[in-house]
Order: sequence, then C-alpha cells, then structure tokens
Amino acid sequence: MGMMKTSHIQAVPPSGLLSNATPDYDLVRRAVAFISEYWRGQPDVDEIAAAVGVTPTELHHLFRRWAGLTPKDFVAALTLDSARQLLRNSASVLDASYEVGLSGPGRLHDLFVTHEAMSPGEWKAGGEGLTISYGFHPSPFGNALVMATPRGLAGLAFADAGGEKSALIDMQSRWRKATYVEDTAATAPLARRIFDSKLWQPDQPLRVVLIGTDFEVRVWETLLRIPMGGAVTYSDIANKISAPKAARAVGAAVGKNPVSFVVPCHRVIGKSGNLTGYHWGLTRKRAMLGWEAGKIEA
Repeated sequence: MGMMKTSHIQAVPPSGLLSNATPDYDLVRRAVAFISEYWRGQPDVDEIAAAVGVTPTELHHLFRRWAGLTPKDFVAALTLDSARQLLRNSASVLDASYEVGLSGPGRLHDLFVTHEAMSPGEWKAGGEGLTISYGFHPSPFGNALVMATPRGLAGLAFADAGGEKSALIDMQSRWRKATYVEDTAATAPLARRIFDSKLWQPDQPLRVVLIGTDFEVRVWETLLRIPMGGAVTYSDIANKISAPKAARAVGAAVGKNPVSFVVPCHRVIGKSGNLTGYHWGLTRKRAMLGWEAGKIEA
C-alpha cells in the first residue's frame, strides 16, 4: 500500500435538512424504486402514487418539499437518457473545473483543498490512537451516520431503518484499531452543516478529513471536481489522474470513499450511461441525483 495522506477539504455543505427528512425519504425510496423499474413507460403521478400508497396530491407535495421537483420532473431526472446527456460533456466537466480551480457555475459549493502527509506506518496502525465520534442523524437520504475526528468530518454513511448497526460495522472496519465513541451531540453540528442549506456559507467551510492511499486520495479529490448536475465515468477519472489503464482501480477507490455525498461518488456512472452500483444502495444513488437536479433548478 502506498504512502498514506489525509486531505483536509474545506467544503460548503451541499444540501437542505428537513425535520421529517427520514420519513420523507422512506416514501421517496419506494417511489424511486418504482420509477427505476418502470421509467421507460414514463409513469405519471397517479401511477407512482398508487405504487407508493399515497394520493397524487401527497406525492406531488412530497417531491416538491423534498427535492424541489414535481414527480414528472423527477422521473425525467432519473431516466437513462438523462444520464447519457450528462456524459456527453463529462470530460470537459473535469477539464474546465481543473483549469479554473472550481467546479463550475452548476455546483452549489466551491472547494479549497490542502493536504497533510500521513506515513505508511500510521496507516498500517489501522487508526490506532485515533478517537472517532459518531452519531446517527436524519437526512434527505435516510439515517446518516456521521463520523468525526477532532480535525473534522471523517465519515458519512447512510442506512435505512433497521440497518444502522450494519452501517456502523461497515464504517468501523475501515479503521479497525480506532476508538469509537457514540456522541450525537458532537456530530449533530456536522450533520446540520452537511444537510442544512441555511448553514452552507462560503466563509464558513466544512472541514473534511480524507484518509486513504495516495491513489485513493487522488481519486477522491477528482470526485470533488464533479459539479452538481454533472457526471463522469471511471475512465474519465483514470485519465484525469494520469492512470488511463486504471479504471478498475479507480472503481475500487470510488467504492471505498468514506465520506459519501459530500465527496460525490454518486456522480460516477458507467460508460453506457448506466448508473452502476453504489455502496449505500443504487436506489439511494438515484435519489441523490434526482434531488440534486431539483437543487439546480431551484
């Protein structure tokens, strides 16, 4: 394993927290699952509402509240054609963002990145000596597991109701020898910063600590360059980090991204336009892309 480093990323959090975010997402998740299966028929609001078990009016208001989109627009945001459209300019998306140092006007936040080296020995220690606070909080995409060190946000994962323990075990396996302390009071401010757009201020950046191999950190930094509403392929990322034959290794690094959503691995899709997999569930990935489409329209 190569030299490890941490990447301190100061990012404005991209989102808007709702007090009833988790109940909303449960309905959205079922609606997205139905849309994902039947999008080719372009189902109307009556069909989707019937499948989810709510009235068309309730469904309309849910999506407007949750994503700022009508159900019809949300269907359009999730179609394969939309994904292919995103890909048509995928290479230029990364090129332009690197040239100007920003992610372009379509993104809801800009990033400033600094790095701190971590020795291979520290990495091999498996997080020994590191204390990580964690807590579960409601989010637009189900229960969010927020993990933090004294230096900033270190992990962000998602779980459906009843899946919290599995999500925690999954994340703890990344730093096996770290000390974990449940402290929702400590992680709640980070959750608000990530998901509450009112607290998303350029002059009050969110500090994120990425811990990975040199290669993984390079991949994760490239993910941060993908603008909201944009998408790239694994090959695009491999080319950008000057490793054109490493698309599969890039895919593995994307899958290991410890800070989901903030580091937008959900914006990486297959060369054909297929959304491909997502560590926290393909339905959640579709929901994130549709939700972001609504924020761009807002």
